[in-house]
Order: sequence, then structure tokens, then C-alpha cells
Amino acid sequence: MKRITLRLILTSLLTLVCNSSALADSSDDIVVVANVSHEQATLTREQVRNLFMGASVGYHLYPVALPPQNRTRSLFNAKVIGMAESRIQSYWAQMKFTGRLTPPEEVRNEREMLAYLTHNKGSIGYLTADTELPEDLVVLFSTD
Repeated sequence: MKRITLRLILTSLLTLVCNSSALADSSDDIVVVANVSHEQATLTREQVRNLFMGASVGYHLYPVALPPQNRTRSLFNAKVIGMAESRIQSYWAQMKFTGRLTPPEEVRNEREMLAYLTHNKGSIGYLTADTELPEDLVVLFSTD
């Protein structure tokens, strides 16, 4: 009897953990949005990565980032950039020191990101996929 009860409890816990991790993953998707015309092409993960690391991708887009301790930035770094925050900070320190590149404009939070993107043509930034977007912003890339 104890074995059956223990097995039932373990099975229930495993099911609960699996379901909760699936729910967490769906809320962790990132969208890259820009203030561009609707005929703008979509971007690949590599293009988004290059753009936020200072390279040109053939479009006049100006990246905007969230602060280093922001959860959405951490998700973006992991899912799109593919680098830890410390490596990204090191990269930008080197680029600034040598005068080659400057890091993206930085805003304090997601609300400021939306305001900045809405009021600046050609700006591009990232938000969680569950963020309600204004009509004038276009999704150019999504991690889902």
C-alpha cells in the first residue's frame, strides 16, 4: 500500500513539474519589434544578434536595450544573442575603448522601451511575447 501511494505522489509531482515548466517556457518567448513600415522584411536570429552586437544588417535600424539586470534582457541574451551578460559587457567595453562601436541605446524598463520604440522611427527593441504592442510597432523576429 505504501509503495502505491508513494508512486502516485511521485507521478503527480512529476506531472505538475512538467506542466509548470511548459507554462513557464511559453511566457519566456521574446519578440523583436521595430517602428518601421509594415512592408519591412522579417529578420533572422543571426541578423538580430548582429544588429544588437553593433553590425549593420542592411536596414536603417537603431537598437534599444533594457538594463543588464532586467529579466527580459536576460532572456533575450540567452535566446537570441547566445552569450552571458558578462561576455556582452566585456565585448562592449572593448568596442568603446577602441572607439569602434557604441552599445545600443538603453532604457530603464519595458514601459520605457515601448514608449521609445513608439516615438522613434527606425528603432528596434525586444520584449516578452505576451506584451501588448501598439499598432505602429511591427514584430520582425520571434523566439517561439
